[in-house]
Amino acid sequence: MPNPSRWNSSRPAGLLPVALLLLVLGGEARAGDERPFSEGEVLAYQVSLGKHGRSGTGWLRVQPAQPVREEPVVLLRFDFETTVGPFRIQHHSRSWLSTQRMTALRYEVDERVPLKSKREQVDIFPGERRWARATTQGKSSSLEPLDELSFLYALRTMTLTPGLVQRLDRHFDAKRNPVVVRVLRREPLRVPAGEFSTVVVEMEVRDPERFGGRGVLRLYLTDDERRLPVRIESQVPVAGQLVLELEPPPPDNDRRAEP
Repeated sequence: MPNPSRWNSSRPAGLLPVALLLLVLGGEARAGDERPFSEGEVLAYQVSLGKHGRSGTGWLRVQPAQPVREEPVVLLRFDFETTVGPFRIQHHSRSWLSTQRMTALRYEVDERVPLKSKREQVDIFPGERRWARATTQGKSSSLEPLDELSFLYALRTMTLTPGLVQRLDRHFDAKRNPVVVRVLRREPLRVPAGEFSTVVVEMEVRDPERFGGRGVLRLYLTDDERRLPVRIESQVPVAGQLVLELEPPPPDNDRRAEP
């Protein structure tokens, strides 16, 4: 079975401490109470959409970044591009995640799908339980709020027991809570990167703009200390089911161009 540590583009300088999950996510922290990701993690995916088969490439990355309002952060990046007939679909999101607590301080997304586009830049102020963007602002329900991208990484810090269902009022926009997490089962899975033992998790979030109600993200996370997302399933408005599957890491001397 593949060694998950190969998916780091560089060796971590050290794992960062994470707050107890009773405070962070309402669940239990895993043994060691450490984050299973760090700066330098790069994951490449093949992208397929609907019945069209492979049609693009995606990336999840953890990168160094300048502090936000004097608080140290890492930059989480999610990028994918694909095509459906004459239509091009793009998604680029960024989350500035505190290294001192499991909370997002800034979030940006640029998404283009058939007949609709979305651009958002949000500053999040956890201590004040509020968020703000250029033309509007709102309230947060938590002192440690998250956005859609940082939620994915926060899930990797949880103890994931099949049958577990949790309501997490952690989205930075209080109107989009609750986020419901369901741990469905353990399942062996083969993807281009190899065969893995996985834990299947669903995350359901209110998303009236894109899905008219609720959007569901299904994650297949490796059943080990890394919790690598080896398969990600979602829905794209108009276009259908989106699937990202982990690819093998390229040799260091043959790295593909990253967006």
